[in-house]
Amino acid sequence: MIAGIFNIHSNENTVPSFKSKPKPAECKDFNEREYQSVKTMIFAIEEINNNSKLLPNISLGYKMYDACSSVQLSIKKALAALNDPRSKSFSNLPCSRAPAPVLAVIGMSSTTYTQAVASVTNAFQIPQVNYFSACACLSDRTKYSTLFRTVPSDYYQSRALAQLVKHFGWNWVGTVRTDNDYGNDGIASFAQAAQEEGICIEYSAVISTVMTRQKYIKVIRLIKESSAKVVVAYLNAVAMKTFIEELALENATGIQWVGPLSWMTKRLPAKEEYYKIMGGTIGMALPNAVIPGLRDYLLNIHPFWNPEDSYLKELWEVIFNCSLNSKDVTKNKCTGAENLRDIKTEYNDEGEFRVPSCVYKALYSVAHALHNVYNCKDAQGPFINKTCADKMRVEPWQVLHYLKNVNFTTVYGDNVYFDAYGDPEPRYEVVNWQLGEERLIKFVTVGFYDPSLPDGRRIQINNVSIVWAGGHNEVPKHVCTESCLPGTHKAVRKGQHICCFDCIPCAEGEISNQTNSLHCMSCPLDFRSSQEKTQCILKDTEFLSFEDIMGSLLVFLSFLGTLMTFCVVIIFILYHDTPVVRANNSELSFLLLFSLILCFLCSLTFIGQPSEWSCMLRHTVFGITFALCISCILAKTVVVLMAFRATLPGSNVMKWFGPCQQRMSVASFTLTQGLICMLWLLLSPPLPHKNVKSYKEKIILECEVGSMVAFCTVLGYIGFLSAVCFILAFLARKLPDNFNEAQLITFSMLIFCSVWITFIPAYISSPGKYTVAVEIFAILASSFGLLFCIFVPKCYVIIFKPDQNTRKHIMGKTLSKSL
Repeated sequence: MIAGIFNIHSNENTVPSFKSKPKPAECKDFNEREYQSVKTMIFAIEEINNNSKLLPNISLGYKMYDACSSVQLSIKKALAALNDPRSKSFSNLPCSRAPAPVLAVIGMSSTTYTQAVASVTNAFQIPQVNYFSACACLSDRTKYSTLFRTVPSDYYQSRALAQLVKHFGWNWVGTVRTDNDYGNDGIASFAQAAQEEGICIEYSAVISTVMTRQKYIKVIRLIKESSAKVVVAYLNAVAMKTFIEELALENATGIQWVGPLSWMTKRLPAKEEYYKIMGGTIGMALPNAVIPGLRDYLLNIHPFWNPEDSYLKELWEVIFNCSLNSKDVTKNKCTGAENLRDIKTEYNDEGEFRVPSCVYKALYSVAHALHNVYNCKDAQGPFINKTCADKMRVEPWQVLHYLKNVNFTTVYGDNVYFDAYGDPEPRYEVVNWQLGEERLIKFVTVGFYDPSLPDGRRIQINNVSIVWAGGHNEVPKHVCTESCLPGTHKAVRKGQHICCFDCIPCAEGEISNQTNSLHCMSCPLDFRSSQEKTQCILKDTEFLSFEDIMGSLLVFLSFLGTLMTFCVVIIFILYHDTPVVRANNSELSFLLLFSLILCFLCSLTFIGQPSEWSCMLRHTVFGITFALCISCILAKTVVVLMAFRATLPGSNVMKWFGPCQQRMSVASFTLTQGLICMLWLLLSPPLPHKNVKSYKEKIILECEVGSMVAFCTVLGYIGFLSAVCFILAFLARKLPDNFNEAQLITFSMLIFCSVWITFIPAYISSPGKYTVAVEIFAILASSFGLLFCIFVPKCYVIIFKPDQNTRKHIMGKTLSKSL
């Protein structure tokens, strides 16, 4: 004997006043879908009884009860099924036989009523197989150890709904729930899954057990005034039907509804006011099934053939809107010629056998468990001492044990088994509400959800046309903030949901190549961000090259200075016997001219792409050549001073600073600089360096000095020689020298020192390749200053004033100055 408890009628819920005795539940509106489940259960039992392979020689009986959508009646009917064999029920057992104990209970279609029945079945260890209550709370084996389900848990459905919402690019939703375990647990589970998927919930409205019209209006106003136009409704079918009617009254259009399986396949008349509100609804539903023979079984009924079935009479009157009672004058009388095949209703819709499939699986799971009970072999049983159940008196708790291990395949290909929580394999279809050709809204399967697939592919949408809210054919955008494009990153607004954010452009040197990037990525040092900040591109390299206008100009000046110096050398060679040349220490003059040529040419080493050799060469050649140059000038200055001393009576100072000493002084000063440069190259030489800090958009190729101490020592040594030379020349500027040599050296050293003093701030402040240009300019300017101040006046006299290039003129000048 198997009991079935269904909500064939609805019940008007009223809030108890606690001042008077509450009225008993009153069964009111007839539910076609529930009666369809009743007939499916009877169909399955008859099919099992006619199956010679399943439960041979065993007949299943049934008792059917109507709980009238009442918790109190659900408990009462459960107790009646277990304790009262004479209670009103349908049974196919002969009255002459003793009533068999109920071995299993099938029901119910709502979580609240399932929990009520489970409170009875769990106490007596009687298996209860549910076919439509999806609440995740029912998977708690500590509370519902005897409950099994052929409908997946909402634990999976909540994740399926969250992934469905994410699949269409929506991240800003509202929720509506019933104030019971089903609604609260379902939305809590959805909220957790939504957070994992990056979906934000703007509000969560509650539909309580008893709702007044004012409460409905308040909830609907919240939905209409909010910015979230995608609403996930966790309501049971009865509550949702009432809610839809209120939505139609308030004309709440433009809402994209997303629904769970509890009401997604609940038929609605294709009235304009309903479709205007709910058209385009999308959500999860149980997989549809084609059960062989069920449709014909449901259609081959007639109240005149089964006059004892009062529920069949009600079904007939509801479907055909007629009365079988001849005394009822409010309706047309049923003629008996009505045919269910001529009309399409929830009861006979063969395209929607989702719930009947779950009922069918529930009956067959009990049958297979009983089959295993009766096929148990001695000494191989699951109970104490490997015993089997007493086949003459099977107990419900024994069936419960076998039900846990059921595993079979239905005639239409579905595999049925229960996991450790009593739940089946989770799998859903994605259903879209579209306008049907007949009187009902049709449910179009547009995809499926399979949690066994890899993440990101669990939602599969077929290539079918989907209708959205408002009749649109394109997927609507429902987000708090439009997605941040590549090149920007998200910045969450303070105090708001993470789905509400600002899009901040990436900074220079950073990129983002994905939509809705949380952070911008920094480019490698050799790369810069593109103008759109979407990719890193190689930076342009910059150095002072020979092709640059500035580089070409500096090369020209360098060669010009070298050429002019060669001209001076030629002039001095041609006129080496003249008094002007002889009186200015021709040996030191030629050495100074040679060093000036090197100074002009050393500037060329600063131009071009830096390499390891060029970096070491440019700094050392610069330091040594200028040390040689200043050493020559210093020697010439000392010669002037010594020469003046030598003209004094009894002075023999020139023997201490003769030509040999002059050469030694120049060599020693230059060699000292050479030793400094050698130590520099050995310890920490200048090397090529990519400067990525000065500019973000380009790389400056430059020479890093290596040891800053060595670099400063080289410059300091040249500065020291220059300072000594300048001081000596300044002291000797009014001495009766040979052709104003001391004055010329004083001016030249004044220019030299001025150039290099101004060079320091200019060098530090110049960016990029201009740093090298400033250094070259300082070399050339100081070299030209020495050339012009020391040698141009002499050349002028030699070429243009030959009358002054005589011994008499020079000696006379010297004599006059002495006097």
